[in-house]
Amino acid sequence: MVLATNSKSSHLNKITYVNLRWIGIIGQFVTINTVAFIFNFEFNFILANIVVLLGVLSNIFLFYFFKKNQLNEKISLNFLTLDIIQLSFLLYLTGGTINPFSIFLIIPSIFASNSLSIKTNILLLFFTILSIILLTFYHNELPSPLNTYIFSNYYYYSVPIALIIALIFLSFFALTFGHESKVRKDAFDKIQEVISKENELVSLGGQAAAAAHSLGTPLSTIKIISQDLYNNFKNNNDVKKDIELLVSQVDRCNEILKKLSLNPIVEDDFIDKDITLHNYVKEIINSFKEISDKNFIINIEQNYNSFEISKSIEIIYGIRNFIGNANKFSKKNIYISITSDSENSSISIEDDGEGFPKDILTKIGDPYIKSLQSKNESRAGLGLGIFIGKTLLEKNKAKLLIRNSETRGGAEIKIEWLNKDLKSI
Repeated sequence: MVLATNSKSSHLNKITYVNLRWIGIIGQFVTINTVAFIFNFEFNFILANIVVLLGVLSNIFLFYFFKKNQLNEKISLNFLTLDIIQLSFLLYLTGGTINPFSIFLIIPSIFASNSLSIKTNILLLFFTILSIILLTFYHNELPSPLNTYIFSNYYYYSVPIALIIALIFLSFFALTFGHESKVRKDAFDKIQEVISKENELVSLGGQAAAAAHSLGTPLSTIKIISQDLYNNFKNNNDVKKDIELLVSQVDRCNEILKKLSLNPIVEDDFIDKDITLHNYVKEIINSFKEISDKNFIINIEQNYNSFEISKSIEIIYGIRNFIGNANKFSKKNIYISITSDSENSSISIEDDGEGFPKDILTKIGDPYIKSLQSKNESRAGLGLGIFIGKTLLEKNKAKLLIRNSETRGGAEIKIEWLNKDLKSI
């Protein structure tokens, strides 16, 4: 399965961007003409309307000339720069940074922070700051009669400083959260990929089992007929060998179909049954024992409340991830405790390894984390397995406690359900 999108790609959605530009252009047009014709302020409103018209033409050009739904980095940078220039010119005509609408000058850079690369954001940030500085010193007077007000230098220079601080803070804020959003999107895409593959395997296994089940009856009929033919023609050397070959091939088909069945012992029961939490874990551990030389020590409480639950790909994969991590990072032993009472059921997985590095303990459960303390790069990990396991189990109503074990010295994962939630899965 190929992921539909790459979280590392940088682009703007054309329709969203065009619609936002229309809102800005209409707002500029209404504001300019309201101030000029209703409030009778005096300024060069003709030139201001020409600047707005240029914005209209550029938006029409953007909408009709670029056919793709996503605007690449270079095109996005060009049009966002054009937005800054257009708004800067309007502010130049109407008082510069002392104009209350100068706050809108920081919007293009902030808008880009969530979608475009760091390099592009730095360029836009630099260009916006340059525009603010130039507008502070070079601009026309505020529209009359506002130009009669005298502003203190403290206020006059505090406005551009406040704009620059707000620009840097909001850009950094949007850039940080945008990056985290992309990382999580990539991780969730991988979860969907994993579950999709698991469902494909289960579907394939189910189809094979169904085929084995359905073909059982006709093969039994063929076997009976071939056996009768053999009994009737066993003295006929001309056809005896052919009939013997037919019987042997029917037996071979039965063996192959038994192997395809999910339950080869009971041929009619080829669909998985509900199983207990203990058997859940036991099946997963058995799959690791074939490839691992570690010791899996299972402890079941004396008053274990045994009840059957439906098999879930997500739960199996989630538990497997944590047992796999314990197998990977343990020195020799993996300790698994299963408890269940009248209200709750839980699985505790501990190992005798080095445990989670202290510098990432607070980040456990986030994707793409890496410890600076790990000396072995192959064991450092990226946190994606824990993120996938945690997400899948929490989706199935589990509560997780992830920490370093106080008794074993290694990592400890505790997965807990309410029994009523576990039975409803």
